[in-house]
Amino acid sequence: MIGVFDSGIGGVSLLFELRKALKEVDFHYYADIDNVPYSYHTQEKILELVEKAVLFLREKGCDLVVLACNTATNVAIQYLREKYDFPIVAIQPAVKVAADAILPGQKILCCATPVTLKAMRYNTLIDTLGIREITIDLALPKLVELAEAGVFEGPELDNYLAETIAKVNEDSLAFIVLGCTHFTYFKAIIETKYPNLKAVDGNAGTTKQVLRLYPKTKLKENSKIIFYESGRVVVDGSRYWNLFDRLKVKFCSFK
Repeated sequence: MIGVFDSGIGGVSLLFELRKALKEVDFHYYADIDNVPYSYHTQEKILELVEKAVLFLREKGCDLVVLACNTATNVAIQYLREKYDFPIVAIQPAVKVAADAILPGQKILCCATPVTLKAMRYNTLIDTLGIREITIDLALPKLVELAEAGVFEGPELDNYLAETIAKVNEDSLAFIVLGCTHFTYFKAIIETKYPNLKAVDGNAGTTKQVLRLYPKTKLKENSKIIFYESGRVVVDGSRYWNLFDRLKVKFCSFK
């Protein structure tokens, strides 16, 4: 059984990928909707919330826990791995994917929450890859709020993108890293509005890591997904299944 944690609905985009790859595995998905968005909390509070959620999933019988929240990864993953001995897979902004594909003269736009962009883990990654000079950081916290409110298109979204991405976009930018799973819902819209930007996220890489670590002997038939909201079981999961439908047909180009 695999546990997937996110501050809200963002991690459903990663859960979608995981479910495609592991159709016979049970999943428990924890959305901390009482405290989303995490970018408005202190690091100490975020650490407390993430540890609580991870232990909740572990107590439900999860053999492996996935942090599908980039903010949670940057604040809590080192602490959690030092403290606990069960496998914890953590998503991170896919800047290496962009860096490996970049051509001379091109730049990368990395969009994430303010907490992620300020984190030592993220900045160490940027420096290790040697892409500091060609990377532009852009915090987009309102995209989290729009996703949680179910606003995936329309004037409010268009205005926000015009106030943020459009103002920093330039011909040299070739990739936009979606460094928050909530942002993945806006992937197709961003690429349509700004055709010079190829959108990449960390879902595929995280899924590969889960596949590498999860014991194949754990596979079974008749798998299920149970959703929790801040520790409360979700009786009507239609909100989450509707997100699966959106991911399939409109908002993301999963192949």
